[in-house]
Amino acid sequence: MNWIELTETAALSEVIANTSTKPCIIFKNSTTCYISKMALRNFERSFTNPTEVACYMVDVKKNRLVSLDIADRFQAQHESPQLLIIADGKVVFHTSHEGIDGVETEKLLLRL
Repeated sequence: MNWIELTETAALSEVIANTSTKPCIIFKNSTTCYISKMALRNFERSFTNPTEVACYMVDVKKNRLVSLDIADRFQAQHESPQLLIIADGKVVFHTSHEGIDGVETEKLLLRL
């Protein structure tokens, strides 16, 4: 899977602006958390990205300000692991922990 690392809040603004034409996924991940590693691995095994959306990864430890900015901008409580689908500048879906599922994410993206 080709993740685009999201490391700066300025880049987040550009990512959000680009969702006016195509949704994107943001995955908030903690590299030191076992649950986060499992959720990421399970997601990558089941997600084929049929709509070819951009997929962004935020390391919540290394890029804490970006992670907090996402929570603030979208009023989505910070969690890790967490998956958000952004379309037209808004969160249209978010989930965390066991709720992260590649197949269900694909179904949601195909409906947008």
